[in-house]
Amino acid sequence: MQRWFEDNKIMMLLSAVVFVGGYFFLRLAYHMSDKMPFTQEIILVILGTLATILITAMLLNKQTTVELEKEQSVKFIELKTETYQNLIDTIEEMVLHKDITAEDLVKLRFHTHRLAIVASPAVLEEYEHFLDVFNEQVAKDKHVSGKDEHMLSEALAKLTVYIRADLVGELDAESGRSQKQIRDQIMANAT
Repeated sequence: MQRWFEDNKIMMLLSAVVFVGGYFFLRLAYHMSDKMPFTQEIILVILGTLATILITAMLLNKQTTVELEKEQSVKFIELKTETYQNLIDTIEEMVLHKDITAEDLVKLRFHTHRLAIVASPAVLEEYEHFLDVFNEQVAKDKHVSGKDEHMLSEALAKLTVYIRADLVGELDAESGRSQKQIRDQIMANAT
């Protein structure tokens, strides 16, 4: 029954009943109310009011659904943005401290789980590549050297390209710049 209300089937059915029933009622009332003044106009007003109420209810129901979907979408984008920002902040802290602790590695593992909830598949794949670079270059000796910083920066820039596409990809498409131009600019900024 709930689905019928969501799809506006009940409202459409009620509107059809009002119009069809109204037509037959109107024909009957016209013949019966020929003798009484203004009766036909009153009947028309009542039927018009009922039809207006049903149509308004249908429109408000659809508007509410659209607004709820919009609000959920905005909250999801905020959650994505916060998750991505926290990941970048964690990586920044690790690079600035130069020495990687067991706690830092645990933080990265938990970021993996957070990303699994909100990230697009492309971001997850690129994050896996970032972790490969991180594990090969940094996690073994638990120290971030100048060479490691450069490799991490490059890997993070590639990850950032996918994060940006996940968050604002539609806006980038409207801006007139291609994905390659944006990628090249991000990679140039990282070096």
